[in-house]
Amino acid sequence: MSTLINIQPVTRIEGHARVAIHLDQDGNVADAKFHVMALRGFEKFTEGRLVEDMPRIVARICGICPWNHHLASAKATDKVFGVEIPPTAEKLRRLAQHLAWIPDKLLHFYFLAAPDLLMGLNSDPSVRNIVGIAVQNPDLAKKVVHMRHKGAHLLEKWLGKVIHPMAAVPGGFSKPLLEDQRVEFLGETREQLEFAKFTIKFAKENVFPKYMDEIKTLGVIKTGFIGTVRSDGTHDIYDGNIRLMKPDGAYDDFSYDEYTDYLGEHVEPWSYAKMPYAKKWGAFSMDLDHPVGIYRSNALSRINVCDRMPGPEAQMELEEFRKSFGRPAQYTLLYHWARLIELVNNCEEAIRLLEDPEITGREIRTPVKVKAGRGVGCVEAPRGTLIHDYTGDDKGLITNVNLIVGTTHNQAPINMSIKQAAKLVIQNGKYDQGTLNHIEAAIRAYDP
Repeated sequence: MSTLINIQPVTRIEGHARVAIHLDQDGNVADAKFHVMALRGFEKFTEGRLVEDMPRIVARICGICPWNHHLASAKATDKVFGVEIPPTAEKLRRLAQHLAWIPDKLLHFYFLAAPDLLMGLNSDPSVRNIVGIAVQNPDLAKKVVHMRHKGAHLLEKWLGKVIHPMAAVPGGFSKPLLEDQRVEFLGETREQLEFAKFTIKFAKENVFPKYMDEIKTLGVIKTGFIGTVRSDGTHDIYDGNIRLMKPDGAYDDFSYDEYTDYLGEHVEPWSYAKMPYAKKWGAFSMDLDHPVGIYRSNALSRINVCDRMPGPEAQMELEEFRKSFGRPAQYTLLYHWARLIELVNNCEEAIRLLEDPEITGREIRTPVKVKAGRGVGCVEAPRGTLIHDYTGDDKGLITNVNLIVGTTHNQAPINMSIKQAAKLVIQNGKYDQGTLNHIEAAIRAYDP
């Protein structure tokens, strides 16, 4: 008789999902699936809406990373109307994105990943959570909460809303940054950089060395990677070209509006989530031994595809990381390390923008006239490369929408990683809550 193990819900992820593990008659893993059953429907119900309303509507797709949907949408809207935004407007959009990323990185590392990394994968689930961490290390917990609040406060004080932003508008940005705000934000962001440097140093000295065996074995698969880079290969999260890297490190760079030439979207009957794949690599396959078309997104992917980081502290961290794990690094649990490199990078980039005298300029919007057109807007969301593709008619109404949301790039890799992890830790029908938490930990690495 076969056995079905259900992990429902998967805990400490930024959404809703379950895992179904199928054991054969000997109690070994025959299959494992990551089921996402949340239907959103934005591609259809936005048809007929005003193009200019899209940046406000799609911010509701995700309450964790609304800024990224907002900005990708704004870029797509600009292109539908054929308008170029002023340089100061682009810098304000970039600043808002970097400020939004900082608390997002802290959320994942300290609230979602740290209970495993600090308390132990096999620890009692009653204490394997953020409350357990707060009891164990109250001073660190207070600091983390303070830094998370600081990041949200800056955006709220400047632009009024943190969760469902309305700051980017067709042709630019809705509100300038005042000089007193720039000075205040610069001081606050420098404090965030010091905490980011503390966090990655703390993790490298006290966390990652203890888990090196798990890092090298749990959820490990071999795939390609995707991310955004500037023309010279530098890591970027707001604009550039998409780089699609094969498992051996060879890559193609292409513009956003060429994405349909390189990416296909596969659908399985047991999940509502689309599974993008590299269609030039062959027919889609999630076979563990011979995957085809499978690539990954998110932090590990971005630091694999880029040639360098833009800031000196982040570049130093990247060089150390690559010296230890090579390029491209394939170990799934290294996503946690990669996110901390990006945490440092976001702080450095926010500081660089705040030190730019043009950031307080008043020319922040180009006049827009309604016209028919198609626009593809892309940014990096924390979860991966985020693509918004809109077509509008001459009345300024949406006629077609296609979205590739950052986390969907990792749907196929997550399925592969949980199957590998389940096969690794479940033998002869023997498992307990700690065993199942190892499988969940492989999912949490992707921060879906």
